Amino acid sequence: MAARPSPTERQKRLGSELRRMRTTADISAESAAGLLGVDRGKISNIEAGARPISAERLRTLAHNCGCTDSRYINGLVEMAQPSARGWWERYRGTLPQGLLDIAELEASALRMRAAYSMHIPGLLQTSDHALALFRVVIPQLPEREIALRLAHRVERQGILDGESPPPYAGIVHEAALRMQFGGRAVARTQLNHLLAKSEQPNVTLLVIPFDAGAFPGAGQTVLYAEGAVSQLDTVQIDNSHGPLFVHSEEQLAKYRAHLDWMEGIALPPGRSRDFIHNIARQL
Repeated sequence: MAARPSPTERQKRLGSELRRMRTTADISAESAAGLLGVDRGKISNIEAGARPISAERLRTLAHNCGCTDSRYINGLVEMAQPSARGWWERYRGTLPQGLLDIAELEASALRMRAAYSMHIPGLLQTSDHALALFRVVIPQLPEREIALRLAHRVERQGILDGESPPPYAGIVHEAALRMQFGGRAVARTQLNHLLAKSEQPNVTLLVIPFDAGAFPGAGQTVLYAEGAVSQLDTVQIDNSHGPLFVHSEEQLAKYRAHLDWMEGIALPPGRSRDFIHNIARQL
């Protein structure tokens, strides 16, 4: 099978886990190639996410690396399975790869935790709110791409609905709630939409008021997506150059601590809804 020209973030993540497993066991790439019955170059491509690996070969590698964590191995096998063509693939070649990777990450997450200081979480935005944000990008986006980004955003939001949606915990700072992107009417509708979404059984919405004071990671936008096991969790961070995905043990522990701290100083769900309602009444 030919190498993938542009592996997805999920495919690259699988490759990095296999590389970490191999190097931790002090097995050379040449030895791994011999164990799997492939040439040395294919090992490099597999670990770069550019080539697939079968479940049988993955389990053979794990066994020879001394990995006995069955839940972790099963999680890797699941990542290695040829997945059904996700809806986001319709946007390949028309939207940046990072946006497609975010959609795939959300679709595969067993649970999500998110924290936003200046923006409403993307999965909870109204179309008018999202449009207001897309229209202030530098350099300015053409109308066709704005329309595509909006359609992509709306499809992403479907992950919170359906028969068995993943649990989603969103932490939003008061600053984000008071931003009037699109004007007062759009902002009021957005806050009412937040209130409606917060009533869903799988959605927990927490507000950090101004008087809660300082907290780690203030100003960052963080999505923590939980995988089959904690080792396969992923953090996605927004920046001006596109999404950044991190997953080292140290980084995951850092952002879990960030989110725990923020949840600790946030208002509980009921008081958070009252807080949002009061801001909406002021508009």
